[in-house]
Amino acid sequence: MQSLRVERLSDDLSSVALADQPQPVRNHGEVLVRVRAASLNFPDLLMTQGKYQLKPEPPFTIGLELAGEVIEADKDSLFKPGDKVIGGNKTGAFAELACIPERGLRPLPRGLTFVQGAAMGAAYQTAYTGLVELCSLTAGQWVMVTGASGGVGLAAIDLAKALGAQVIAATGLDAKRERIDALYKPDAVIVSEGRFREQVSEITSGELCDIVFDPVGGDVFDECTRCVSFSGKLVVVGFTSGRIADIATNIPLIKGFSIVGLRAGEYARRFPERGAAISDGIAELASEGRINPAIDRVLPLSQWRQGFEAMANRELVGKVVFEPGA
Repeated sequence: MQSLRVERLSDDLSSVALADQPQPVRNHGEVLVRVRAASLNFPDLLMTQGKYQLKPEPPFTIGLELAGEVIEADKDSLFKPGDKVIGGNKTGAFAELACIPERGLRPLPRGLTFVQGAAMGAAYQTAYTGLVELCSLTAGQWVMVTGASGGVGLAAIDLAKALGAQVIAATGLDAKRERIDALYKPDAVIVSEGRFREQVSEITSGELCDIVFDPVGGDVFDECTRCVSFSGKLVVVGFTSGRIADIATNIPLIKGFSIVGLRAGEYARRFPERGAAISDGIAELASEGRINPAIDRVLPLSQWRQGFEAMANRELVGKVVFEPGA
């Protein structure tokens, strides 16, 4: 089979290449899946550079999440050959075949294609864990989402709108505002440059935001601390800007807000029952047609470099989905 391998860590993708590999050998507790679609996430890019929290030892097959069909499973498994599934593992999704721990899979939500299912996974799991599980989002609240053109940011906008929140989408590039608006119709779309707190205050009639969901970090995080309402929550999702921000503890003390660290995958691993409930909540919303992942482009796995470079160059509005074997 073909898989996308990281042979060594590098900053320029020079050590990433398609390679012919033996078919993976399934262990007890794992499910062998024929991968029909696999979506690209920012951690995938970071892992090629050794800059993500998880640092697999090269060589390894990259890819966090997939959608496909079950080929083989244990006799007592919840899955049987032919079942359509979504999910993934820490690595291994960018391949024609993948062995995935059973706990990392769930049925493809009703009505979704493989491409949609692959794009639904990690991004919506992150958004739901942060907004609903950790911040108890309720209808009518003001939510600001930074990094609004990325997969996680768009998932957070989509989910927040579906649950009745008022949403401000903040993007770093003015050129992406119209595309974000066309996708999910947030209540406002702003450019997250400089001092944007005044815009947020005007949009919310001075109330600021009950929840700020920030995958960007850096200067954007610094300004986000000025956009949270008293008793609000600032969710730290990541640092796609490249700078891990610092904060003086007197700021949340005086302004009366909480900083919430979000690691959705680790949350689900530590609290499997809650993780399952989160997955069920997402599947229900998807099956009802209330949420739908934004997909920027679908590429054969042979064109993996185009997708990675588009992500690195901030060209995307939505997810890149690869189709192995296409």
